[in-house]
Amino acid sequence: MADPYRYTHRVSYAECTVGNHIYHSRYLDLLEAARGEFLRSLGVTVLALQDADFIFPVIEARLSYKYPARYDDLLMIEVRPTLVERIRLNFAHRVLNQHGKLLVEAETFHCCTSRDEKPKRLPVELVDQLLPLMAK
Repeated sequence: MADPYRYTHRVSYAECTVGNHIYHSRYLDLLEAARGEFLRSLGVTVLALQDADFIFPVIEARLSYKYPARYDDLLMIEVRPTLVERIRLNFAHRVLNQHGKLLVEAETFHCCTSRDEKPKRLPVELVDQLLPLMAK
């Protein structure tokens, strides 16, 4: 099994609450950014997929918050595919701080559709790139 893709992010003041921790819904934005960069690392962009009439809406997300991230923390967001089949594409994510402490574990579940929101098969080239990277 390949290592997960790793994306780094410095926590900004704008992402934090008055209590100095990332507001819970902001993690969804971080996961989205990490997935986008993961795809870019494979040589394809979200925009290129969209232009080819493939979009991947999130149909479910599960996040388990373990410990808060704080302003100026340097986060490492790990991404790896967990399911790649027909029209389904799922990812596992882990968010760790600069000390390696696990902050969040998450899963996102996606459906491949056309721009007019009709389900369609995943692009074969993408499937070929993702299958060897799947979490076991």
